[in-house]
Amino acid sequence: MTVLYMPLFRRCTNSRTLSQLHAHLFITGLHSHPPAATKLIESYSQMGNLEFSRRFFDTFPRPDSFMWGVLIKCYVWGGFLEEAISLYQEMENQTQTQTQTQISNFVFPSVLKACSSCGDLGVGGKVHGRVIKCGFESDAVIETSLLCMYGEMGYLDDACKVFDTMPVRDVVAWSSIVLNYVQNGQAREGLETFSQMISLAVVEPDSVAMLSVAEACAELGSLKLGRSVHGFVVRREIEIDASLNKSLIAMYGKLGDLYSAEKLFGTVSCLMTTASWTQMISCYNQSGCFREAMNVFVEMQEFKMEPNQVTMMGVLCACARLGRVKGGKSVHGFVIRRAMDPELDTMGPALMEFYVDSGNLRGCHKEALLLFVQMQTQGLMLDSYSLASSLSACGAIGFSQLGDQIHGYIIKTGKFNEFVQNALIDMYAKCGFVHSAYKIFEKIKEKSVVTWNSMVFGFSQNGYSVEAITLFDQMYMNCVKMDKVTFLSVIQACSHLGYLEKGKWIHHKLIINGLMEDSYLDTALTDMYSKCGDLQMAHEVFDRMSERSIVSWSAMIAGYGKHGQINAAISLFDQMLGLGIKPNDITFMHILLACSHAGAVEEGKLYFNSMAEFGVEPNHDHFACIVDLLSRAGDLTKAFRIITSLPFPTDSSIWGAFLNGCRIHKRMDIIKNIEKNLLDVDTADTGYYTLLSNIYAEEGTWDEFGKARSMMKCKGLRKVPGYSTIEIDRNIYRFGPGDTSHSQTTDIYRFLENFQTLVHAQGYDSEPDNSIVEFRKENNVMSQSEKLAIAFGIINTRPGTTLRISKNLHVCRDCHSFAKIVSKITGREIVMRDLNRFHCFKNGSCSCKDYW
Repeated sequence: MTVLYMPLFRRCTNSRTLSQLHAHLFITGLHSHPPAATKLIESYSQMGNLEFSRRFFDTFPRPDSFMWGVLIKCYVWGGFLEEAISLYQEMENQTQTQTQTQISNFVFPSVLKACSSCGDLGVGGKVHGRVIKCGFESDAVIETSLLCMYGEMGYLDDACKVFDTMPVRDVVAWSSIVLNYVQNGQAREGLETFSQMISLAVVEPDSVAMLSVAEACAELGSLKLGRSVHGFVVRREIEIDASLNKSLIAMYGKLGDLYSAEKLFGTVSCLMTTASWTQMISCYNQSGCFREAMNVFVEMQEFKMEPNQVTMMGVLCACARLGRVKGGKSVHGFVIRRAMDPELDTMGPALMEFYVDSGNLRGCHKEALLLFVQMQTQGLMLDSYSLASSLSACGAIGFSQLGDQIHGYIIKTGKFNEFVQNALIDMYAKCGFVHSAYKIFEKIKEKSVVTWNSMVFGFSQNGYSVEAITLFDQMYMNCVKMDKVTFLSVIQACSHLGYLEKGKWIHHKLIINGLMEDSYLDTALTDMYSKCGDLQMAHEVFDRMSERSIVSWSAMIAGYGKHGQINAAISLFDQMLGLGIKPNDITFMHILLACSHAGAVEEGKLYFNSMAEFGVEPNHDHFACIVDLLSRAGDLTKAFRIITSLPFPTDSSIWGAFLNGCRIHKRMDIIKNIEKNLLDVDTADTGYYTLLSNIYAEEGTWDEFGKARSMMKCKGLRKVPGYSTIEIDRNIYRFGPGDTSHSQTTDIYRFLENFQTLVHAQGYDSEPDNSIVEFRKENNVMSQSEKLAIAFGIINTRPGTTLRISKNLHVCRDCHSFAKIVSKITGREIVMRDLNRFHCFKNGSCSCKDYW
C-alpha cells in the first residue's frame, strides 16, 4: 500500500501540501511504515524544514539503518556537517546495543562527505574501519567516497592506496583520483593518471572526467596541452555540456587565449548559462581586460540571464580596477535590491575590498568600514580577507581606534595568519604608531618579504629613515630575497636623509638583483640622486628611462629647481609639453618652486596663470609658491593682494611665505598691520611660530615675541631642534648645536679656532664680502651644527673630497657665510641640503647666488 503513495510525494510542491499528505498517512496509519516515514523525513528536509524532519525521526520507535542514512544525508545537504557526524555516532551506539549491528552501505558516502568537508580525519579513519568491518571494501561507491575524502583533506598517499586496492575502477573513480592530484598541486601526475586510464582502455572518459583534465592544463600553464585536450574531447565526441564548456573557457582564460575562450563561449546558445557568463567575466578580469568584462555583464543583462554572487564579485573587481566608483556602488545596490546576499556572508568581503581599493582613488574607505561593522553586527565570522581589508581602510583614513578594536577581535578569535599580521603592521604604520607596528613585526617568527616590506615602508613613511635602512641591511644580511617594493621603500629613506653613498650602494644591489628597467624604481632613483645632491647622476638615470610617467618628469624638474638650475627646469618642462605630456598639480608646484628659488618672477607668474589651460586648479601649495615668489622678490603688495583674494582660508604655509618676504625686505610695518591675522592662524606647524617669534626677536619687540612663544606652548608645540649630518664612507654622523658628545670633539673645536685665526692671517678682513664681516662678528661661531659637521668632514677626509651636509632646518645666514669661506680657503666643494633647497659652495660662492 505504501508504494501507491510514493507518486503523491512528488506532487508536493510546498510545505502545505506535504503536511496534508502527512496528515492523510497518519489517519491511515501508514506514517509508521519505514518507507513512508523515510520519504516524509527526506521531503520535509527538501522543503527546508530539517528541524521537523529530525522531530519526526525522533518519534519513530526503531529506525532502520536506511532511515538513519537518509537523515544523515539531509543534514549533509543542508550544510550541517558536524551534526551529520554526531548522528552517525549516535546511530553506531544504538546499533551496537541492538542485535542487528549491520549498517547500510547507503550511510557511508554521506558521512564520509561530512568528514572531508569538516577536515575530520579522526572520524573519517574510524568510518573507514567500520566500512572494512561491515565488508563494504569492494563497494565502488563507498570506495570512491573514501578516495575523495582522503584526497580532499590532502592525504594523497592514502587516496592512492584506496584507488590501488579497488577491484573495479569505474570512470567516477578514475575522475576522482585525477581530481585529487590536481587539487593537491600535482597537476602533472593527474594528467599522467588520465593518460594511463586512456591507454588501459578500461573505461570511456565522460564530460565530468574532462573537467579535472582541463583544470590540470590550466594549472601547468600549457596552452599546447590545453588545445590537445580540447581536441581530444572533440575527436572522442564527448558531450560538451554546460559544466565542461565553462571549464574549457576557464582553461583558455587562465592560459591567456581569450580568442578561444570567446569562441567557445558564443558557440552554442544553450550552453550560455549563468556559470559560463560569469566565467567569461573572470577570464577578461584575469587578462586585465576590465572594460570587456563590464561589456559581458551588460550583454548578460540584455540576454535576461540572472547573475549570481560570483558574477557580481567579478563585476566589482572590474569596477575597482577601472576606478568606476559609481559603477561599483550600483552593483552594491543591485545586490541589495535582488536580496542576493542579505547576510553579506559571501558578498561582504568582495564589497569591502572594492571600497578599500576605490578609497585609494575617491575616498570610499568609510563605506568599507561601515560594511565591516554591519557584518560584525550580524554576527558573521569574519575571515582573514575581510579583516585585512578593514585594517587597510583604517590605515588609509587614520582610524586607529577601530583598528585597535579589530586587533582585539583578531587576538580573541586567534586569526593571526601572515596576511592579517602584515595588514596590522601596515595599519599601525599608516596611523603613525610605528612602535606598535614594530612590536607585531618582532613577534612574527617566519617573516616573508611582504612582512619585511611592510615594516621598511612603515619606517620610511613615518620619518624613521635610519631605522628603515637598518632593517634593509638586516634583510640583506639574512639573505631575504628582495623585490621592487623593498628597494622603493629604502631608496625613499635615502632620499629623506640625503645618504648618497648608501643610495649608490643600494642602486648597485638593485642592478645585481636584476630589477632594472622599471619606471617606478627609475623615478625613485632620479628623486634620490637629486635630493642627495648628485644632479648629474639623477639626469643620467632620467635619460636612460625607456618610459617616463608624469611623476618621472616632475621628479627631475623638482631636482633642477632644488639645485637652483632654473633654465634646466624650464627647458625640461617645455620638452615635456612638446611631447604632449600634460602637467599635473605636482608638476606645476615643482616648476613654481624652481622659479621661487631662482627669483624668476615673470616665469613664475606665467606658469601660475597657465594652470587653468591644463585643467589644474591652484590649491594651497600653489598659492604658497606664488606668494613666496613675489614676497622674496619684494613685491609684497601684490603678494598680499593674492592672500586677501584667496577662495579658501589662508593657512600657515601661505602666511609663512609672506612673513619671510617681509623679514628679508625689513618690512616690519606690514607685519604690524596684519599682526592679528598672523596670530589667529591655527596650525601645528612649529616652523611658522618659530619664524614669527624670530622676526619679533630681531626687531626687539619682546612682548610680541612672548605672545608667539606662548601660543606654541599652549598648543603643546616645541621648537624643532636643529641638527646637521654628514656622510663619510657610507656612515652617517650627526651633530646638534654646541655638540660635545663626539669622540673627536676636541679636534673639531680646535680646527674651528684655528680656522678663525686663519681668516685674520690671510687678510680676508679687507675684502668687501659682507659674508666675511658677518662671519667675524658672530660670537657663537663654534656652536652651529653645520660648522661642526663641516669641521668633522675636513678632518676625516682627504683634501679635495666633496663634503655633503644635510640640515633639517633652513641654513642660517652665518653658516651660509661660513661655508663660502671654507670652500674658498680649503678649495673644497661643499654641497649642503637644507629644508628647502641645495647650496653648492665652491671657490667662495654659492650656487644660490645668495638668493634663498
